[in-house]
Amino acid sequence: MGNPADTPSRVLADTLKRYWGYDTFRELQLEIMLSTLRCEDTLALMPTGGGKSVCFQVPGLVLGGTTVVVTPLVSLMKDQVDNLKMRHIKAVYLHAGMTSREIRIAWEHITNGNCKFLYISPERLLNDRFCAELKRLDIRLIVVDEAHCISQWGYDFRPSYLRIAKLRKLIPHAPVLALTATATPAVAEDICDKLMFRHHNIMRRSFARSNISYVVRRTQEKQSMLLRILSRTSGSAIVYVRSRRRTRTVAEYLQSMGIDAVHFHAGLSFEEKEQRQNRWKQGAVRVMVATNAFGMGIDKPDVRVVIHYGMPPSLEEYYQEAGRAGRDGKPAYAVILAGIKDIERLKASVDEMFPPKKDIKRIYQLVCTFLNVSLDEGYEKFCPFDIDKFCETFGYKRRMVLAALKILGNSGYLTYTEEGETRSRLMIIMDRNELYGIQVSAEANRLLSTMLRTYTGLFTEYVFISENELASRMGMDTRLVHELLLELSRAKVIHYVPQNRLPHIFFDTAREDSPNVMISRAAYELRRDVVKKRVSAMIGYVTYTGGCRVRKMLAYFGETESEPCGKCDICRDNKKRPGNQRQQQLELIDAIYNYIKTASAPVTMREVRRRFTDNQQTADAVRFLCRERYVTLSDDTLSMTK
Repeated sequence: MGNPADTPSRVLADTLKRYWGYDTFRELQLEIMLSTLRCEDTLALMPTGGGKSVCFQVPGLVLGGTTVVVTPLVSLMKDQVDNLKMRHIKAVYLHAGMTSREIRIAWEHITNGNCKFLYISPERLLNDRFCAELKRLDIRLIVVDEAHCISQWGYDFRPSYLRIAKLRKLIPHAPVLALTATATPAVAEDICDKLMFRHHNIMRRSFARSNISYVVRRTQEKQSMLLRILSRTSGSAIVYVRSRRRTRTVAEYLQSMGIDAVHFHAGLSFEEKEQRQNRWKQGAVRVMVATNAFGMGIDKPDVRVVIHYGMPPSLEEYYQEAGRAGRDGKPAYAVILAGIKDIERLKASVDEMFPPKKDIKRIYQLVCTFLNVSLDEGYEKFCPFDIDKFCETFGYKRRMVLAALKILGNSGYLTYTEEGETRSRLMIIMDRNELYGIQVSAEANRLLSTMLRTYTGLFTEYVFISENELASRMGMDTRLVHELLLELSRAKVIHYVPQNRLPHIFFDTAREDSPNVMISRAAYELRRDVVKKRVSAMIGYVTYTGGCRVRKMLAYFGETESEPCGKCDICRDNKKRPGNQRQQQLELIDAIYNYIKTASAPVTMREVRRRFTDNQQTADAVRFLCRERYVTLSDDTLSMTK
């Protein structure tokens, strides 16, 4: 680190300031980074919006060499690579949907030393040649983002994540930093086991978000309740719904009532998504009505309310989505609108998620036939998959096909994702000096000149383009731009990869004959039990009336010593009811007692007053504990009575 005076903390702080412009770290960030610099395997549990990416990007720069980042979301890796490049930090990504030419160009950047961060999808670890190339790199750190995906007890288990353990054998000297925003204690321990941690070094930041008021409204009249909430709050809002069709109907209803709203789901084109997202981020539109396809990687700090127009399938997903509110630290609301039908529908969803095994095997065979994958072929094949056409052809409901694909994925046969490559990209493959004599039409030549004026880096890497933008600049039809790009591609001037809005399937194994397709107990029966428990916890949260709603949620994530939030709907109702002061005081006594009991060192009165509000109720609670001989007070220090 150069100068002996440059302590690790100082070097990390200087790096943070130089590239990100921040003067201080957020809670727990520095501790995680120092653990990484000590080459300790670390699992970081941080709430949504807690600054997880900085936790590995800063130490990655300090360690030198290359940091490998495994992430399941292509859109997220692209966003992070783009953000790093904007800060003049060299970064590259590799995923299953790239062409062989794109992969070759990316490897040239990597082997030429133009890569501080290499983002990969877990499917890349199937490829033995890729792993051999990886072993030759100077890798100093392995990062596992969305680490809960490696645990079969996690809410978004992805078998491809189990291959990450292979990296440990390939690069045994590099420490692992795993990050997630949602993990129960059992999932956290499982993550450490699956990643072969030398020691279970788990760093937790409280899941509590003190500025968010969590509310459940039990109602059958959702539209009127939605309107009422939005009318009584101000600022940006997100409304989450469970289907693409409902995004449109809810947005249109809000528009009819005079509230600016747009809808968002995975089926929109890239241009539509970007336009609507940007309008909402800039404040031109107040409400975004969306499926859960919206929000990942979106860091809009001033979202004042997140409303779930129905029940989420799990507390993990709810916590992540609700956590997009109030990232600026100012007061915000997270509201669930739930009726009796929602609860019954969520219970029934468990059966829908686990169709009969014979149907799953049948769907597997039909998918292979649909994609022209023959028996014993298909290993590592990447195929666009038109699921709507498939359902129409074979007479299946979309929900059943999606459920079958999920179980087949958990059994190790294929990986389905709706996150298809939706943006067109190209690279100029002809030498700059040869461009002057190319034999193409005048319109194609004019398009080439327009692209050179519009985009940078076309000669060195693949660049995302918009046919609509080019058509607008040239005053022509988008279809003609597409045809001209194909003309330039045929003339070997460019390599053009048109946008593809379809989901895709990646085959983890060669096609098996139907009798040999094994749906494992872990992928079906055990997974079903996990989903049932998760659904039960979600229903328990929504129907809970016994105390603080936030304490109920935090207990699910292992925080059993939390105190009443005072802001959720239950706490607010209790404050309004006469005669509830006694119950509140008992809860305060219990919270203070547990705080003193679990403390690793004697607790001072000053610490108690700072943690539990310096008022008469806190003083009375401590006096009661001393009078009843639960604790002892000596020289302003509280300790358990022996």
